[in-house]
Amino acid sequence: MIKVEEFPFVDLNLARRLERTEAQVNAEMVEARAKIFPDSNAQWIEVAGAYAMYDGLTSPLTQTFGLGIFGSITEQEIGLIEDFYNSLSAPIFHEVSPLADLTLLPLLNNRGYQPIEFTSVMFRPISHNPMLEVSSNIQVRLIEESEQDLWAATSAKGWSEFTEYADLMFDLAQVSAKRRGALSFIAELEGQPIATGAVGIFNGVALLAGASTIVEGRRQGAQQALLNSRLNYAVEQGCDIAMVCAQPGSVSQRNAERQGFRIAYTRVKWRLARAV
Repeated sequence: MIKVEEFPFVDLNLARRLERTEAQVNAEMVEARAKIFPDSNAQWIEVAGAYAMYDGLTSPLTQTFGLGIFGSITEQEIGLIEDFYNSLSAPIFHEVSPLADLTLLPLLNNRGYQPIEFTSVMFRPISHNPMLEVSSNIQVRLIEESEQDLWAATSAKGWSEFTEYADLMFDLAQVSAKRRGALSFIAELEGQPIATGAVGIFNGVALLAGASTIVEGRRQGAQQALLNSRLNYAVEQGCDIAMVCAQPGSVSQRNAERQGFRIAYTRVKWRLARAV
């Protein structure tokens, strides 16, 4: 278990590292989509330190990351972001850290934004952790380039009982596996793939995502093995912080807390509710 004193203070510097890591990984996802599906019009821009991304009308990546966390943002700058989304006929979303510049809230209110969603941004230090054991029954490894479709299919199969998300999850998994710098891990039981997990690394922070286990492979320790393998890999790459994002109060958040993660802060997602 991580000792309390080993956790860094949650300050602006930490928030900037966490927000930039997620933004960078997601920007690589958008770039991968643009390469795989040239007609998707996927693209992103940077304005005042924030990454504004378009990954399709229904993609959860179509939003900004890091708005206001790298300093104040002006009316003109947020107008540039809105013009970007308006040119694509896309909805406008901003996911905002509570450590963002205080001038951002009245700006969003005055322009007609409404809060619609919360996200727990969680973290734990890993640089001084002992290497974690991996279950001998589960084999975890990085996939080969030729296995990207296998990884995507396994990931999507883990969501098969949620039929409304099946197509979306396969689409996102396919793009994730093919993004620049992708680190896609697969867990196998007796040579058969049963679970997936991914990690994105930037500036010493390891973003854990892509957790999925097929129904028949659950309750056998696959996700624990994937977590341990990814944390060990991140330590080997010089990372000192691991992060995950989860819905507040969800099973994912509880599982992360059991693994030593703490809530750094809760982000608020804002949606433009009227024309400016």
